[in-house]
Amino acid sequence: MYKGSCLCKKIAIKIDGPISSIIHCHCSLCRKSSGTAYATNGFVARSDFTITKGQDSLSMFEFKPGRNRYFCSKCGSPVYSENLADITRLRLRLGILDSDITQRPISHNFCSSKANWEEFDAQLPHYDGFEPSR
Repeated sequence: MYKGSCLCKKIAIKIDGPISSIIHCHCSLCRKSSGTAYATNGFVARSDFTITKGQDSLSMFEFKPGRNRYFCSKCGSPVYSENLADITRLRLRLGILDSDITQRPISHNFCSSKANWEEFDAQLPHYDGFEPSR
């Protein structure tokens, strides 16, 4: 079981099954909606997904006909999205999860659309907190 919550903790979720097809998506739409270089997305069965708190704080944006994105109306955190052409599963931005996950990403997608400043540079320094100059 996985648990998650939005940034302000108004909304909490539970997932009683696996997360599948985890990818890092670099398309311009995911970059816009996440405000980052890429979004890490995975699918869960709709029947395994429960909003345990804050249903009344959930807002929806119809991105395209039949494609809805749900987010916290207070803090703006993405909670999940749905494609009504496939009602059996939901897509999550994995950053909402508070639990460690066992599944791992399978690919970087839409790399030809990646942000021009994203370099996939594993050689950059790594810090446990802020960089020393901050």
